[in-house]
Amino acid sequence: MTARLPALPPEDFDDAQAEVYRAITGGPRAAGPQVFPLADERGRLRGPFNAMLLSPPVGGALQALGAAVRYGSVLPGRARELAILVVAAHWGSEFERAAHEAVGRACGLTDAELTALREGRPPDLADPAERAAVHAARELTGAGTLSEEDYRAVTAALGERGLFELTTLVGYYATLALQLRVFAGEHPRSPASADRGPSAGRADHEG
Repeated sequence: MTARLPALPPEDFDDAQAEVYRAITGGPRAAGPQVFPLADERGRLRGPFNAMLLSPPVGGALQALGAAVRYGSVLPGRARELAILVVAAHWGSEFERAAHEAVGRACGLTDAELTALREGRPPDLADPAERAAVHAARELTGAGTLSEEDYRAVTAALGERGLFELTTLVGYYATLALQLRVFAGEHPRSPASADRGPSAGRADHEG
């Protein structure tokens, strides 16, 4: 892909951009093992992070939201990454898919689970919270809402806080996928179009 927005080198940052850069590269994303690089060999931000420097007030708030979704959420790591990969498949975002397949593997996602998500299918999951997260993410990216039955089932599995954080996650990664198309020149694959079958209604039975 050819980016419309050139990667901005750190030596060209103003003070506000440098603050956003430090928050991204020196915050919680930089702690622990690095399963995908945030910047290239010259220190230029990769993926959606580069465009955040265009507007430090908005970009700084957006990166902080992403950090909260990933590092301050009650969602278990596997459930979180499953939901992110549902969004990546729906939007056909190669960057999100590659980055979060790497994170997902570190969280214990299997090749079979990753393949199912890549193909737009719900993986075979034993954990009720994980099934709920996948089902809710699929409904939110598809129908754009949850039925009353789904709401009750998902909150039973994840809690109302977990569902709030999940809806925020879906919106955040959809925003990044859109910005990757506009600024990074990402050419999306066809959105995942797997047959959802009858509405499961009960997230704890989706498999």
